[in-house]
Amino acid sequence: MAGPRQGKREASGGEGVRVLIVEARYYDDIADALLAGATKALKQAAAAFDCVSVPGALEIPTAIAIALDAAARRRRGYDGAVALGCVIRGDTIHFEIVSQLSAQGLMDLSVARTIPIGNGIITVDNEAQAWARARVAEQDKGGDAARAALSLIDLKRRLGKRPP
Repeated sequence: MAGPRQGKREASGGEGVRVLIVEARYYDDIADALLAGATKALKQAAAAFDCVSVPGALEIPTAIAIALDAAARRRRGYDGAVALGCVIRGDTIHFEIVSQLSAQGLMDLSVARTIPIGNGIITVDNEAQAWARARVAEQDKGGDAARAALSLIDLKRRLGKRPP
């Protein structure tokens, strides 16, 4: 099995960027670790952010859609979003359902609304894998999701600029 890519981990510039973080609190301690990584990356990039919590990973795409609509009505839209959560395999097919539907919901939302979304919903076989992926000092998947969202926001801004 291939290991994780060891590439550049700095976030794109986030000045003037507003990001929504939606975190699933099903596994509170793991959610805290993912959130720590995401907020650290956003702060390092000087991006503003709001955070809302939902019970589980399946609720994340809906919460993002609700927040996008509410922010647009207030004319304080978001430039992107970060989805954070953890799904640990169990003895039933629930793992496959939650993993697939949450990822598909995020992708559908991102494409339909052209909103950059960093997917930090980790899907693992056990709690030890979850901790390895969530801890900032290890794989920092919360930070990776924030950096992915910032990278897409930067791409959207660069491609949206009018030529001189």
